[in-house]
Amino acid sequence: MASSNNFAIEKGKGEAAINWINGFTAKNKKPLKISISESSLNTLNFGNFNLIGWEGDWPVARNAIRKVSSKLNIKVIESGYHKKGNILESLFGMSKEYGKVYRGGKFIGTVMFAKKSGTWVAEKEKRI
Repeated sequence: MASSNNFAIEKGKGEAAINWINGFTAKNKKPLKISISESSLNTLNFGNFNLIGWEGDWPVARNAIRKVSSKLNIKVIESGYHKKGNILESLFGMSKEYGKVYRGGKFIGTVMFAKKSGTWVAEKEKRI
């Protein structure tokens, strides 16, 4: 889930989440544009998600995604984490990306992503 698709929202709850986030960022005068992308992500342990496209500041986006999880009691994935290590893997795009899964604002697990045929897939999942 690289670049602007670092977040995912539980499938079927995206519209309500986007509306809440847009209202929250407008009210607090935070620079963030957010929308549901056409891509989706399926996980075995956590369910299905819609990827979110966004533009703005990373801390603002991260805060809004975690708050919407708490306010609407939905599952979200916050990814964009990389394991420190092999520089060659990063240069050739073979590195893995990790995500944290939240439900109701509480951390419930992790997901490791791999890129296959140009799309991100959940490779390993762990419930906490």
